[in-house]
Amino acid sequence: MTETIDLRVGANGRLVLPKAVRQAMGLAGDTRLIATLDGEELRLTPIHHGARRAQALYRQHVTNDRSSDDFLAERRAEADAENAAEDIAR
Repeated sequence: MTETIDLRVGANGRLVLPKAVRQAMGLAGDTRLIATLDGEELRLTPIHHGARRAQALYRQHVTNDRSSDDFLAERRAEADAENAAEDIAR
């Protein structure tokens, strides 16, 4: 649903989001936002929403079911093997 809300930017550049907007966006307390400027249009997105979206996209396109712990363990084993090979070459 698209809704148009009249907001005011103060002389110091501050913008206050009305309570109804904060509630609709799921903002509580001190929250960081991502501001996306597209021409003259500004889109505000809570940073945690972007992270959730990225995680969902990753899950849609992942080609294996390995965990990050599995990946890190594999990388550590590769690094150990490279270090061992360098030690032997010396």
